[in-house]
Amino acid sequence: MISIVVNIGMWFERFVIIVTSLHRDYLPSSWTMFSPSFVDIGIFIGTIGFFFVLFLLYARTFPVIAQAEVKTILKSSGDNYKKIER
Repeated sequence: MISIVVNIGMWFERFVIIVTSLHRDYLPSSWTMFSPSFVDIGIFIGTIGFFFVLFLLYARTFPVIAQAEVKTILKSSGDNYKKIER
């Protein structure tokens, strides 16, 4: 959980660096507020979606909890295991 928060924080740090660099240019004539276009918003949402797809694929391939441990716990629970197994 901590690593996810760290990754999200690092992503926001890079996002802030890019947005603030687009906010001010070296030419005084282009010192206006930056307003994102549909492409900018699409890239923003796409990167978040891409991150979560990769994260969920990783979690599916390498589960956080070992399934062997879960099966052992369920078998030791007695009658409750047989009710769940149906």
